[in-house]
Amino acid sequence: MRIATWNINSVRTRVDRAIDLLAREDLDVLALQETKVKDEMFPEAPFLAAGYEVAHHGINQWNGVAIVSRVGLEDVEATFPGQPPFGEEPVVEARALGATCGGVRVWSLYIPNGRELDHPHYAYKLEWLARLQEVAGSWLGADPAAQVALVGDWNVAPLDTDVWDPAVFEGKTHLSPPERAAFDAFAEAGFVEVSRELVPGEHTYTYWDYQQLRFPRNEGMRIDFAYVSQALRARTTGVTILRDERKGKGASDHVPVILDITG
Repeated sequence: MRIATWNINSVRTRVDRAIDLLAREDLDVLALQETKVKDEMFPEAPFLAAGYEVAHHGINQWNGVAIVSRVGLEDVEATFPGQPPFGEEPVVEARALGATCGGVRVWSLYIPNGRELDHPHYAYKLEWLARLQEVAGSWLGADPAAQVALVGDWNVAPLDTDVWDPAVFEGKTHLSPPERAAFDAFAEAGFVEVSRELVPGEHTYTYWDYQQLRFPRNEGMRIDFAYVSQALRARTTGVTILRDERKGKGASDHVPVILDITG
């Protein structure tokens, strides 16, 4: 089985790229983030024509998560239990979607950005991660053999080498100790971050800003990850980061990360 995660940065803009990716990489499951579309506007037809089922959760032109699968799409769950809301009129945003695909419980996750260290969105980000970690840990506590994959755009760079120059991020989000601690806490809950384990290289990035020639200069960030349960780690044989997907006209600013799973 091949499971990929990709912050597509507008599914309607890049639906052709997504369909091409499914065929070219022979993907069984594709978790998408930042689809930027309401449910009723999601371009479902091309995916169905390609032989995939679709689940999507989007409530406005921001955020949005999806899972497309050709190995089943069962027990679809929009948001996780206790997912925190945000805003003056609190809304539970479209940032998490779970479904069982070929026996694996896949969660497509778009973790809040945080914006600034003194912004309410930063506290929201930490609360969001803490609640997800608590809930995900309970899943493994209830069933240590559970096949679970938490994949997506985590908006955290856990190591200094996950950015081109840590000094640029001094006093900013993504590298702060509380964010990194919140990210690392998933390992304490029993999950393994397989993309780091199987693609360990320094300055190996998954995101490059569109501005200031960040991609040609390889001034990127590694913020797209895959935490899997121990049972699923035993079946994970490889990870690929598709750097070339950042090239060409109309590319997303993120690239796909693919997990190869046996059985």
